[in-house]
Amino acid sequence: MAIRIFTDGSSDLPKRILEQLGIVQIPLPVHFEDEHFDSDMDLELFYNKLGSASVLPKTCSPSPSTFFNKFMSVDANEQILCIALSSGLSSTYHHAVMGKTMVEEEHPQRLPIEVLDSKNASLGLGVLVYKAARMAKEGHSMHDLMQTMKRSIAEVKNYFVLDTLENVIKGGRLDRVRGAIASVLNIKLLMCASEEGTLEVLEKVRGTQNAIKKMIDRIGEAGHDFEKKVLAIGHSNCEERAHEVMEMILKRYPFKDVIVAEMGPVIGTYAGKGGILVSFA
Repeated sequence: MAIRIFTDGSSDLPKRILEQLGIVQIPLPVHFEDEHFDSDMDLELFYNKLGSASVLPKTCSPSPSTFFNKFMSVDANEQILCIALSSGLSSTYHHAVMGKTMVEEEHPQRLPIEVLDSKNASLGLGVLVYKAARMAKEGHSMHDLMQTMKRSIAEVKNYFVLDTLENVIKGGRLDRVRGAIASVLNIKLLMCASEEGTLEVLEKVRGTQNAIKKMIDRIGEAGHDFEKKVLAIGHSNCEERAHEVMEMILKRYPFKDVIVAEMGPVIGTYAGKGGILVSFA
C-alpha cells in the first residue's frame, strides 16, 4: 500500500528532492511587518529583506484546517505519515495532530494518519523526512517506517554554528549586553537540538573557523557507522562555506549520502547570514 510523506516548510529540503520523492510540504506563513509571504518564498528575496529589516520577520504554524485540507488532497487509498517541526519550537506538530483528528472524525472511512514530532528543525527535520520518503518509495510498511522514524528521531544529531549574533539578539534569544560583548570578542555559538526539541548552546568559541572545527569534532564524538547515515548541511546565504564544511566532514567521516541546502525563513531568521547547520541520521 502506497505511503505519502508529509512535512512542513521548516524542513528546508531542496525542491528537487520533494518532487523526486513525492513529499508534500506545507509552508509556514512568514510576516515581514505588513508584508506577507510563506516559507516557500524566494530565498534570495528573503535574505535581502532580512538584511535590511529593523524587526525580525515572524513565522507562524499552518492552521489545523490547512493540514486537514492537505491530508484530504491525496488519494484516499494512500497512507499518510506526517513528520513535523519540533513541538519545542512551534505549535505546528499540534496543529498537524488536530488536522489528522478532523480527517478521522469527518471521514472515518479513510486510512488512519500518523503524525510524528521530529524534535528537530531545518535539515534536522529534513534528513528524517528524506529517510522516511526513501523507505516509502522502496515499499516499506507503515509499521517499519514508524519504528525506524521513532528510532531516528531519538538518534539524529543536529549542530549549528552562528556567524553573527545580531539576529538571536534581535529575536530576544540572547541578552543584548552579553551579545554585544560576545560580538566584540568574536565569540561564536556552537548550538545543538536538545532531546526535548529545543535549541541549546554547547560551546562559545572564538572565531568561526574554530567553531566549525569544534562542530566537526562533535560529529565524531556523537556518531558511528557513518556510511549508513545521511548527512545534511544547511547554510544561511553562504553556499561556498557550506561546501567547504562538507569537504572537511567527508575527509574525516565516510558519509555516502549528502544533502546541501539553503536554510529557509523559519530557522534562517535566527541564524542570520553565514550560519551553518549539520545534521545526520
